[in-house]
Amino acid sequence: MGELNVEKLIGNPNKALYLKQLMADIKALELMLENDMFEKDISRIGVEQEFCLVNQEWEPANNADKILKKLSGRHFTSELALYNLEINLEPLEFKGECFSKLHKNLNELLDQVQEVAKEFDTKLVLTGILPTIQTRHLSLDYMTPLKRYQVLNEAIKEIRKNDIELHIKGVDELNLKHDSILYEGCNTSFQSHLQIDPDNFADTYNWAQAIAGPILSICTNSPMLMGRELWEESRIALFAQSVDTRASTFILNERESRVGFGNEWAQGSVVDFFKDSVIRFRSLVTSDFKTDSITELEKGNIPKLKALKLHNGTVYKWNRLCYGTSNGRPHMRLENRYLPSGPSTADEIANMMFWVGVMKGRPKEFDNIHKKMDFKDAKSNFFNAARYGMAAQFYWGETLISSHDLILDHLLPMAYRGLYSMNVAPKDAEHYLRIIKRRVRSANGSRWMVEAYRKLQKDFKTTDALKILTATIYERQQKGYTVDAWRLPRGDEFKIPKENRTVGERMNIRTITAQENDSLELVLRMMQWKNIHHVPILDNHMDLIGLLTWTDVGKYLDSTEDHGENITNIMKRKLVTVTPSTPLEEARNMMQNHKINCLPVVIEKKLVGIITSKDF
Repeated sequence: MGELNVEKLIGNPNKALYLKQLMADIKALELMLENDMFEKDISRIGVEQEFCLVNQEWEPANNADKILKKLSGRHFTSELALYNLEINLEPLEFKGECFSKLHKNLNELLDQVQEVAKEFDTKLVLTGILPTIQTRHLSLDYMTPLKRYQVLNEAIKEIRKNDIELHIKGVDELNLKHDSILYEGCNTSFQSHLQIDPDNFADTYNWAQAIAGPILSICTNSPMLMGRELWEESRIALFAQSVDTRASTFILNERESRVGFGNEWAQGSVVDFFKDSVIRFRSLVTSDFKTDSITELEKGNIPKLKALKLHNGTVYKWNRLCYGTSNGRPHMRLENRYLPSGPSTADEIANMMFWVGVMKGRPKEFDNIHKKMDFKDAKSNFFNAARYGMAAQFYWGETLISSHDLILDHLLPMAYRGLYSMNVAPKDAEHYLRIIKRRVRSANGSRWMVEAYRKLQKDFKTTDALKILTATIYERQQKGYTVDAWRLPRGDEFKIPKENRTVGERMNIRTITAQENDSLELVLRMMQWKNIHHVPILDNHMDLIGLLTWTDVGKYLDSTEDHGENITNIMKRKLVTVTPSTPLEEARNMMQNHKINCLPVVIEKKLVGIITSKDF
């Protein structure tokens, strides 16, 4: 989709032409498969590296388009958000030292980006979800100004007819609405590609599904969003909800999410798989078509299947089947989309090697896995891994087994066998799989991040802790350490500047509030029990309408006869408020000028926090 000039399909007068092209693509795919035209005598691996761009404050940058213009070569491409870019590496034949070569190529390309980014006072960070992303970074100002992203955003919103809902519950909870698909931009992945034999498609794809949970468990690296601890791999829930075309209704329906694991084992051929995708998911975008696939085949050319690729580009299976051409021949490949970016390039290559090794090392006892394992167990394993990471347990065979034991006792030996069967250099196999083994015995990226963040929170406000955490990730990546060797932050990785601070960086977001019809006694006891001096008052619409201070209510402490008085009679209604973007120094001056010790922080009429004199 990134290469095409696209238009929204809904309401498009050329919709019939697109559908005709789509049907021709499926027919052409069927003919190529019947005539044995697919490349099968070789296997290749490939990588798409997504990464984040941050400014001097370790917050998301908004200059990816400018950096991209100065990068030379066809390896670099844009992403949805202006703080993300992507590198597409040249595919390599799956043999010999392909993984160390891939690693070297990846580091060289990232170094190129880093050199250009320096000109813009920007740094590059590898992580599944950038810790410092806040809601303000999800405005349309941060969307890459390319038509294809605007079209996709409009198409999803038009089908959904409601704002996009985000609800993820882990240790903490995040419950938000948003008016665009920019939540997708929070995710950065290390997408790994493996060329497969289309004749063995169903068995190969089902095996990829079966191992997805255990593989993911050791690779998780996205435990947080906006300072909340969510899933060990929060990308799985976040991405699924960010482009969900299904709105909540009172009617039960069984429609499938565009981002998902699937609902059943694959059956039949690759053509059947794509047919099923067309049936289950509406096409969202179209483009211009100069010729159709059947005509191209009749001329002796290999068709690009543009319409089918357009459709497939907006259906985001965690294991996605992709069509492509190489050296004038068509091929099929499997794209692993659940591996996160980071923590280091060595960790990423190790993750990829582990996956492809297990894919190729499948023992005969696991042939026809669809007959030996319930699909719901495979799906349950995947979401258990996303939620709990290395703490997950999996249904494997007829037993319930821990992630540690399954990886060490079963999957790592499989991976070695698979790699050696492809004549991968033993030195490569030993080097990268040893990284997986060390990680099993220490911590993966998500566990390190959680422990680091908890440590920082003891001494720093949330916003500052997230900045120091991001700076630490960058520092460790620059040294080339794998995550099993990362130490927790010292706290001095980024010195928090005192100037140009905003209220949003110091305010308390966990506020205790009261309702306008609450009794004075209730509010008085709340303040007494929690030792707080300020309570914002909300109306039935949850809008801020007043403020009670200890000065207002303390005098009633010993006057029990007055405790029944309604708080609306004594609360302050003329409030001095600020927004999260108000400069901190301005807020301090407002407190001094008005001789007050508290400022409610609002967006329009909604309370989002509170800042007191103690927060300075």
